[in-house]
Amino acid sequence: MIGPSIVIKGTVSGDEDLLVQGRVEGSIDLGAHEVSVGQSGRVTADINANVVKIDGEVTGDISGNEKVVISKSGNVRGNIVAPRVTLEDGAIFKGSIDMDPGETVANKVSLASARSAEGPAEDLAGTPLGQKSG
Repeated sequence: MIGPSIVIKGTVSGDEDLLVQGRVEGSIDLGAHEVSVGQSGRVTADINANVVKIDGEVTGDISGNEKVVISKSGNVRGNIVAPRVTLEDGAIFKGSIDMDPGETVANKVSLASARSAEGPAEDLAGTPLGQKSG
């Protein structure tokens, strides 16, 4: 736990759950664990964790491997990437939400190049599209 009077500047990482009641500036990386920002918590950092729960203020991008929850007292300014996102009634949020993190730009590019490598598209009769069959 980071208490209400504690201020941390830098990277926070580890192998256990974290409750932030104070201030963190930098980044929080607890990929396999839970990060909770309490009502008195003020975070100016990117957060990467399995589960992220926000009751305080966060300015930065949030990545949740399982889910992200912003409670009614939560205030988030940043982008969220997680398969499940909950915004409770009264939560303040400004940013974007990506709930399909499995589809990356790299996947889109590889699919597009695979299609173009197959050659021109054909209709069901085997005639290249854009040409009239005789």
